[in-house]
Amino acid sequence: MRPSSSFSLSLRLPVPPAGARSRIRSHFRHKPERTTTTTRQFSHSTPLSSPTDFTHAVIGGGVVGLAVAQALARRQHRHPTSPTTTTLLLERHTAVGTETSSRNSEVIHAGIYYGPSTLKTALCLCGKALLYALCEAHSVPHRRTGKWIVAQTDAQLAALRQIHDLCAHELGVPLRWVGRGEASRREPAVRAERGVLESPTTGIVDSHALMMCLLGRFEDAGGTLALGSAVEGVAPLGGDGSRGWELTVRDVASGERSTVTAETIVNSAGLGAVAVHNMIVPPEWRREMFYAKGNYFSYAASTPKVSTLIYPAPEPGHGGLGTHLTLDLGGRIKFGPDVEWVDSADDLTVNGSRLAQTVKEVKKYLPGLDETQLQPDYAGIRPKLGKLGAVAHGKGFVDFVIQKEEGYHGWINLLNIESPGLTSCLAIAEKVEKLLYT
Repeated sequence: MRPSSSFSLSLRLPVPPAGARSRIRSHFRHKPERTTTTTRQFSHSTPLSSPTDFTHAVIGGGVVGLAVAQALARRQHRHPTSPTTTTLLLERHTAVGTETSSRNSEVIHAGIYYGPSTLKTALCLCGKALLYALCEAHSVPHRRTGKWIVAQTDAQLAALRQIHDLCAHELGVPLRWVGRGEASRREPAVRAERGVLESPTTGIVDSHALMMCLLGRFEDAGGTLALGSAVEGVAPLGGDGSRGWELTVRDVASGERSTVTAETIVNSAGLGAVAVHNMIVPPEWRREMFYAKGNYFSYAASTPKVSTLIYPAPEPGHGGLGTHLTLDLGGRIKFGPDVEWVDSADDLTVNGSRLAQTVKEVKKYLPGLDETQLQPDYAGIRPKLGKLGAVAHGKGFVDFVIQKEEGYHGWINLLNIESPGLTSCLAIAEKVEKLLYT
């Protein structure tokens, strides 16, 4: 039980990249200062009658949680007349971004796959612009590589035409057809029997550097990061959060449990978001999480050489966007992810038995692939709210869930934050802030 109005958490930060300004604060106890004379105005409630430890508690230190936390911590910078607030970011692992945020394709998506009236489309389009601007302003390594979506059959070409028309007439996303001569000149190793649709605003980003940038912005704004702090219970004070929220937190190193209170909570726990949701709601409102594992294979050969991201034409209803060719900032080629439905978020070993299917899919658009040079690289898990849920629009598509939960005050819930979550992270942060403050 929480013995008093103070609390105790172990706060640890990851070692910054070489050459970066050190922000290490090794395993110390921290009690935030409170401003008892300030009234904090939120849309969810009248000012609380008793002070809480923090204004905001964000659960989950992946790229989305970091984006949300830094936006809330920096609100005072954007709105100097606003009341002073404090923000706590709770992460169960001993470093930020070790789950989905660091186990993906690191692609900055253009926003072309998700349908005209979805949150995924709206937040991807907004987030793409915000992300490029942030990367350029803060020297986060990134590159506008462009992307080709290739068709081998008439049916796939029809799918590309649908994408082109949607982007041209409804979304305003730039796309262009690449003629056969230009395609052969630019990427001679790539097969595209029926057509190539190019997305010039697609790119890649160093996800680790991005997260370190967001973390730096969070801390520079006075935010508090608690690593190795697993949330094991969330209780709405006043029965509905109208008096704030109490979180039971376990220090993963020592096993010690403590409690901390906040006026608002943001559930951005990614693979653990459904578990956090289920801690709060009655049994009949509980949800189930499904796990779509994506296996990645690296390519060691220097040929064939490709300098553009290559995606097969999408197939509606699939759990991913096809086994595609992506590049890292050093030009290294990798293939993936495929879609393998698994029972646990901890199933992160690359399934070598999937290699043969990967080779089959890749050779459809890269026939010169030397399959002996493919090696298992890493695997990631997509958090899904639907079994066999699709990434792109079509059968089984489930949108982002970003909302105030009905019947509660001061709780913003983020569920099903999969692709294009990395691209959308800054736009998601803006949406969360608006939900809290309007």
